[in-house]
Amino acid sequence: MANVTGGTQPKAQVVSAPQASASGKTTIEDGVVAKIAGIAARDVSGVYALGGGAARMVGAIRDALNTTDLAQGISVEVGETQVAVDVTIVAEYPVSLQKVADDVRAAIVHAMVELVGMEVAEVNVTVNDVHIPSDDDGAEQPQEARVQ
Repeated sequence: MANVTGGTQPKAQVVSAPQASASGKTTIEDGVVAKIAGIAARDVSGVYALGGGAARMVGAIRDALNTTDLAQGISVEVGETQVAVDVTIVAEYPVSLQKVADDVRAAIVHAMVELVGMEVAEVNVTVNDVHIPSDDDGAEQPQEARVQ
């Protein structure tokens, strides 16, 4: 999930605790950062799902097997002190796409600062699709016959 730079893939990020009483270092894997961003994005009102079409299809299979991928639709790049996040969402209809994107951005920034302890360089939100509720989503309602 991390971007490849200089021929090597970063595996982890070292974060120093501001008021640590003992010496040492904390390592947070990129997958953990992506999972936290995914959880934050899913909690935003107006977000139906994360990821593009193929990722959602694989996600549906994983959900059926009860192994949900919380980092689906999330890509992170972790630096020394900053993190950049790319997220792909499916929005509910009829919501303001700009408001949902802004809310997703704010939720991810909050999660990165509060839970990961890193500054956020950018959060790019891609709205991949709009979910329109249809009759197949809920309980089937009997259709009235057109002729008698």
